[in-house]
Amino acid sequence: MAATITWFGHATVRLTLPDGRVIFIDPWLTDNPLCPNNLKEPPRCDMLLLTHGHFDHVGDAPKLLQKFQPNVVGNFEVCTYFEKTVGKGTFSAMNTGGTQTIDGIKISLTQAYHSSGIMTSEGDLIYGGASNGVVVEVPGLASVYHAGDTCPFMDMKLIKQLWAPKICILPIGDHYTMGARGAAIAAELLEPKHIVPIHYKTFPILAQTADGFRAALPPNLRDRVVAADVGQELAWTAGGVG
Repeated sequence: MAATITWFGHATVRLTLPDGRVIFIDPWLTDNPLCPNNLKEPPRCDMLLLTHGHFDHVGDAPKLLQKFQPNVVGNFEVCTYFEKTVGKGTFSAMNTGGTQTIDGIKISLTQAYHSSGIMTSEGDLIYGGASNGVVVEVPGLASVYHAGDTCPFMDMKLIKQLWAPKICILPIGDHYTMGARGAAIAAELLEPKHIVPIHYKTFPILAQTADGFRAALPPNLRDRVVAADVGQELAWTAGGVG
């Protein structure tokens, strides 16, 4: 089958591999106002990648853990929390700068500049460790960098140097993350083949279109923006997305 990348709204992204395996990054489905009803109950999840502990990035992690018992990768604090509170799944905690390979999928955690806290079932906010981005490398496919929630930072040059991601999934909505201008600077630092904007349109306080982001980019990068519709399956190939 063809490999695909699908935006589920906000920061939730599904990566479908050629062999049918499914990776969810930052799963927030049930209460995500952008996620269509037909996508809220996914039929498969083999791996969860969690960039940080905020509800709009891990809200459906417990449900997916209970149903599918996937491999889970994230920082030590987030993995420890869900391992103790849910107890299902296989947890592979790591930390910023580390790389591990699970079933042929290479995963690296990068820096991200953002806060991180986990809301417990009792309504308490507990420490969620450092926020991260994540790089996913699958043989035969373009490498993918999901930046998590972040502002631009100069060490994105190191992400380019270390992993050279061809596909960069960047937040553009402003207020809680970088906005159009900041995301454009991030894109200049990373110089990917394709840029998929996320973390916008979810709430009125966020940017409602990708137009401002595209306009803020230098002319040579504007045609690299792939502003996907929610639920649109983008073809994921060795060269990027389409």
